[in-house]
Amino acid sequence: MFTDEIALETALSAPSAALVAEAADWPGDLVVLGAGGKMGPTLCRMARRAADEAGRTDLRVHAVSRWTDAAVADRLRAEGVEPVVFDLTLDADLTALPDAAGVVFMVGAKFGSSAAPHHAWAVNAVLPALVARRYADSAIAAFSTGNVYPLVPVAAGGCTEDDAPGPVGEYAMACLGRERVLEHAADARGTRIAVLRLNYAVEPRYGVLADVGRAVAAAEPVDVTTSHVNVVWQRYANEVALRAMTRASSPPLVLNLTGPETASTRRIALGLAERLGVPAVFTGEEAPSALLNDAGRCHALFGYPDVALGTLLDWQAEWIGSGGVLWNKPTKFQRRDGRF
Repeated sequence: MFTDEIALETALSAPSAALVAEAADWPGDLVVLGAGGKMGPTLCRMARRAADEAGRTDLRVHAVSRWTDAAVADRLRAEGVEPVVFDLTLDADLTALPDAAGVVFMVGAKFGSSAAPHHAWAVNAVLPALVARRYADSAIAAFSTGNVYPLVPVAAGGCTEDDAPGPVGEYAMACLGRERVLEHAADARGTRIAVLRLNYAVEPRYGVLADVGRAVAAAEPVDVTTSHVNVVWQRYANEVALRAMTRASSPPLVLNLTGPETASTRRIALGLAERLGVPAVFTGEEAPSALLNDAGRCHALFGYPDVALGTLLDWQAEWIGSGGVLWNKPTKFQRRDGRF
């Protein structure tokens, strides 16, 4: 268990021996675009730690964000990461960004996309095209989302990368647009791309388990209409992004990124309620379909996630029970209409 946020972030940024071995052969500096989000700071720390453990102290890790929270940027700087204050807009001069051999693209617009779909399309589909042009000769690992797939029967086991996309709603459509413009960059310029369809990263401060745990602890009803979900420990998702960067290709490598379990929303709530010593309250009726991904290809490349669902539930309950910080960043995983 994690005694505080420092211990948690240390665990989330721990590189495996496999990543350290690969870092020894990284061809040059890294740039992480959108590094100020939920996953970005720990991913940047992981890259720095992997490079240092591999003896690559010469390699620079640039963390690009607006950095509205200067304290986060200051801590990264103290740990050897180089924060770059930059507003990634369509009008920005991307030539001012640092050069890099490897790029992790984490910028995206989800919440509010139903009210302002034009903004979602600009951020999710136009900006990636500009970034791919700026970093045409780099390897780019770009986060996408499992939302590009349709809802599927729970018994089907989730979509694979060979299944056709079927985005529901403007957010998901814009994210498929991101993938398509990156695919175009790979085709037109030979840019090496890896696309990561993430669904959903979790750690104790945010994510599906935190959303459900917060409701259970407050005796609020848990909506089970979205009957099943996929989740994955954020440390694993961070590492996959860095290792996928070295496997980027033209045409793009496309990977579903999630855990191996098809997790019942009701069972998640019951498991957290038991651990917290409170009853679980439910609303809604389980639908026979859900947004589910099969990440077998990813697991074959990088191994299974290093933390199983049961342990994630233990950690989530202990974090909530001890009064740990919860971010006000709900996933809205319950939405089935694609409106965020």
